[in-house]
Amino acid sequence: MFLCCVPSAPEVPFIHQAYSKHSDSITVEFGVVSGATSYIIRAENEDGYFSESLVDTSPGTVVGLLPYTQYTLSVMSVNTGGRSQPSLTVNARTVLVAPDLFSSSPSSDIIVIEWNPVDHAVLYSLVLTMEGSDMRVRLNTSETNLTFTGLQPGTTYSIKGNAWDPDGNQGDDITVSQITRPPVPGDVQVQLTLGRSIDLAVYWQVVRGADVYTAVSSTGQNCSATIGTYCIISPLSCSQNHTISVTAQNEAGPSEPSSPQDLLTFPCPPELVWIEEPTTGNCSVTWSKVQWVDYYIAFVKRDDGLEEQCNTTGTTCYFQCICGYTYLSTVFAYNLAGTSPPGQIVNYTTIPCCPDDLSVSLISTETLEISWTSVRGAELYETIAADGSEWIHCNDTAPVCALSDLTCDSLYSVVVRPCSETQGCNNTCSAHTRRTAPCAPVILNVTQVNSSTVEVFWMATNTEANYTVIAMGPSNLLTCSSSSTSCYISVSCGSTYDVSAYATTTAGQSLPSYSIPLETGPCCPETLSVEQVTQSMTNITWSGATGAGSYVTTLTSPRGHARCHTMDTHCLLGCITCGTSYNVSLEAFSITGHKSECSYHGFSASACCPSSVRLYRMDNNTLRVYWRSSPGLYNYTADLHGTRSNYTCSATNGAHGCDISEILCGEVYTVVVAPLTQEGSKVTYCPRRLYSVSCSGNTVGMVIYRGRRSVD
Repeated sequence: MFLCCVPSAPEVPFIHQAYSKHSDSITVEFGVVSGATSYIIRAENEDGYFSESLVDTSPGTVVGLLPYTQYTLSVMSVNTGGRSQPSLTVNARTVLVAPDLFSSSPSSDIIVIEWNPVDHAVLYSLVLTMEGSDMRVRLNTSETNLTFTGLQPGTTYSIKGNAWDPDGNQGDDITVSQITRPPVPGDVQVQLTLGRSIDLAVYWQVVRGADVYTAVSSTGQNCSATIGTYCIISPLSCSQNHTISVTAQNEAGPSEPSSPQDLLTFPCPPELVWIEEPTTGNCSVTWSKVQWVDYYIAFVKRDDGLEEQCNTTGTTCYFQCICGYTYLSTVFAYNLAGTSPPGQIVNYTTIPCCPDDLSVSLISTETLEISWTSVRGAELYETIAADGSEWIHCNDTAPVCALSDLTCDSLYSVVVRPCSETQGCNNTCSAHTRRTAPCAPVILNVTQVNSSTVEVFWMATNTEANYTVIAMGPSNLLTCSSSSTSCYISVSCGSTYDVSAYATTTAGQSLPSYSIPLETGPCCPETLSVEQVTQSMTNITWSGATGAGSYVTTLTSPRGHARCHTMDTHCLLGCITCGTSYNVSLEAFSITGHKSECSYHGFSASACCPSSVRLYRMDNNTLRVYWRSSPGLYNYTADLHGTRSNYTCSATNGAHGCDISEILCGEVYTVVVAPLTQEGSKVTYCPRRLYSVSCSGNTVGMVIYRGRRSVD
């Protein structure tokens, strides 16, 4: 099989020139090759960039390149037979990128253009053209900003710019538009508009290039308009001095403000108004100062209809005011623009009048009743009683007050102060004095002076008071009086009383003191007797005593004492010393412990029984009785008792024995030796001894001691 008519690759094209019009592309002009259907432009650089772009014919453009970069270019022709060999290469550099322009208009005749530096640029060209005009301005600079002056306000300008490289090649261009700021609005006028509210209208003339107009007041208020020749500032306030200026504004910014225009509004009413009463009966109405005011008029009206007014350029007016009335006041301010709106209405209530018929009476020991007639303007009455150390208050709406729990025997100064809610209390009212009843005395002690008298002591805190003491018994009432702090009352022994006291002064009588129970000591027994029962024991008996529940009897001597405690009316006392004189006393005690001391006549114990009693045989049938006696000149008697006969002998002045003759022998005798009392009686409690007396023929023989025997 044979192949025929196979097309061959086209010839190699020839590049005429390569150039760059844009920073991202290069255009290649080359000769067209017969038989070629398209062409491939190859671009390379030293950084390894490589690209092939298919074009239909010459010239062809390679895009997507880097600004101000050297490229090596070649062209290949293409048909169905393939592509030709690359052409001879040429070198070309892309141009500089266009500067990024930023435009502004700081004033109505200036435009400022700024940009960032472009790499490799040595010069910049700017062309300014006014919109709708043939006016054109071209400027070159090596800086990065440029200012156009002497321009028309409110006019739009077109600015074209590009950069130049060191080889004198012009880079990409860029075009921006900028409008200058508008001119200052002219013929500005301001005036108040009257209607449901008072507003401020601002008028002006339209200027070229303005999008919006703004009127600004020195008060900080403003209004704006996009069409028309006026705007409204609302709402207005009183006492404002407006300075108005208007600016025109477009996208470049605002114009310079217009010449200021002034407008004064009507005055405000005083912000603060108050009424004072510097001195009683003289009042003043005072208010805060208001700006832009020529004068004020103050109106004062009393609650009974009486009215007065005051015209002044100051801030105070004076008027007469009477206690117990309410005064209403309002103040208006005036200037050339008119009068102020109605201001606040203040009221002032003068202090209530003092009552002039005050009555103070003592209705109990520590309570004062105060009454008076109601007075004008009083909503409450404050009653104060003071004695120098305390204050007692009573608040009531009624014209009467009772002050209780006052200090007794104190001189109180009583003042009634009428009060109102707004004004407080009247502190100028006169005081009245009244003394309370005396204080109740406090009984400190009740001392029993003797069996029939007690002394009552009390604590007295009153001035110039008399005191009365009352002792209330079951069947009688006892009293005593004194201006001092004690008095004496005669009482009965063995009785109980309730003792209280009260004080009396010119102001009245105090409450009675608390009662003190008084129990007098029991009565002393009327009779008491002492009987010696044994040598060391006595029996004491006494009569019953009123009020006595128990008794203590005591025998006292320098050699010792004896005591017994009993509820009976007799008592045995032991351990007494024979031959000793004793003082006899008795203490009577009530069941509550009250004691009465009773003294009686002395008691002398009898002489001691002799000791060592012996019986001795003597001549002629005589027996001698011998003993040892206590010191002292006592008299003794010796008794011998036998079954057939009894014998007695005596010894005086402290002798120690006596003789008994003609004794019968053959007997057992009971021998008792006893001292005699002062009255001469024989003591019966001395011990008995037994002696056996035998016979020796017809005479006394042996005497033998047989021992003791008890007393019958």
